[in-house]
Amino acid sequence: MTCRIAPSILSADFGHLADDIARLDAGGADWIHIDVMDGRFVPNLTFGAKVIETVRKLTKLPLDVHLMVVEPENFFDAFANAGANSMTIHAEAAPHLHRQLERIRELGCRAGVAINPSTSIEAVREVASELDVLLIMSVNPGFGGQSFIASSPDKVRRARALLSETKSRAALEVDGGINRETIGQVWRAGADTFVAGHAVFTASDPSAEIAALRSFCSERA
Repeated sequence: MTCRIAPSILSADFGHLADDIARLDAGGADWIHIDVMDGRFVPNLTFGAKVIETVRKLTKLPLDVHLMVVEPENFFDAFANAGANSMTIHAEAAPHLHRQLERIRELGCRAGVAINPSTSIEAVREVASELDVLLIMSVNPGFGGQSFIASSPDKVRRARALLSETKSRAALEVDGGINRETIGQVWRAGADTFVAGHAVFTASDPSAEIAALRSFCSERA
C-alpha cells in the first residue's frame, strides 16, 4: 500500500519558505499540506489564497489544503484558482457536506472530509464512497506541535473498515502529532497518508526526516 508523507507548512520558516519547500521536494515529500484556519472554527489564524498561490509557484507537488474554517464554501473558488489540488473540509463545519464535496470536485480538486477527535466516523458514512480523502485528526485542530491522542489508532482502524465497507478509494490521512514514535501505529491501523509538520521542520535535516518517517511504513499488523 502507498505511504504518502505530507509535510505541513504550518511549522515552516516563512522567512525562508522557498528554501523549506525546496527541501521537501528534495526529500521526496508526496504532498504539501496547507492548514487554513479562520480564528473561528479553531482558535488560530493562518493562511489564505495568497499563501497557496505562493507555494504553488515554488513546487509541482500536490497541494493538500485543509480548511479548518466555518462556511468553507466561501473559499473554494479562490483556493482552486490559487492552485490547490485537494480541499478537505470539516464535517463539523459543513452541514451540506454532499453539496460542498460536489462543488470541490467541479473545480477540479480532490474532495476530502476531516473529523475531529470527538467526532464519530459515522458522520461521514453517507459520503464515504465519494470521498477522495478522509482525514482523521489525531489532535484537536488549531495549533501545530501538539501531542498525539493515544486512542487515534483505534479510530483509524474503524475508519479503514468504513472505507472498505463503502468500497471507497479515499486516501486515509492522519494529522496531528505524527513523528517517528506514532507513524507506525497509524500505518498499521490502516492509514496511508501522514501529515507531519513539527517533526519534519524541527529536524536538523528535513529531507532525511521524511525518509525516516517513511521507513516506519513497511509492515502491517
